[in-house]
Amino acid sequence: MNNHNLYGTEYAEFSAEKAQDRKVLREAIDDYIVNVRHQFSEMPANVARDTLLSEYNYQVRSQLKSCRKFGLTISPGDCCYIDFGRAYLSEVAYQHFGLVINVFNSKAFVIPMTSNSHAYEMAYDEKENPDGLKHLMRLGRIEGLSRCSVLFLNDGKYINTARIIDVKAHLDTESELFREIYQRFLKTLDYRNK
Repeated sequence: MNNHNLYGTEYAEFSAEKAQDRKVLREAIDDYIVNVRHQFSEMPANVARDTLLSEYNYQVRSQLKSCRKFGLTISPGDCCYIDFGRAYLSEVAYQHFGLVINVFNSKAFVIPMTSNSHAYEMAYDEKENPDGLKHLMRLGRIEGLSRCSVLFLNDGKYINTARIIDVKAHLDTESELFREIYQRFLKTLDYRNK
């Protein structure tokens, strides 16, 4: 009888802890929602739109192993429209183009890109801008894309291919340009390279 009472007491304490945990969790959720609502009210409309679109894409795609569910097959050299999601300062965020360098175990190694004209002007180029920023690489205009593009070499990373929305263009992996991209990217990994 004592053991049964002891079990009953332990269960009651356990249930009380669980109820307290749920209450704390509900309060944390409520606080989060208030903070998010405030953040959205302060955001410029285009940032709010990109954030909401990213949140929607996350809800729809985050449990998928790859983009094959959407009928996409990805290959090295593909220039894709990608949802990179939220990011910290100085990281590529939300919807951007990216160049697929490799596909490995259902993930793609991508280097984000932009068509921002200011980034293009600032990018290093051996002949036209030798004092330019070496983490930016000019691509020029790739067939299938409407504007000149620039790679963010220091933002390359593996992603779940479910982040890929569409393939927009392709760069031949045997081309001189693709080999140059690969070599320039490898230099960003060399800790001795300043």
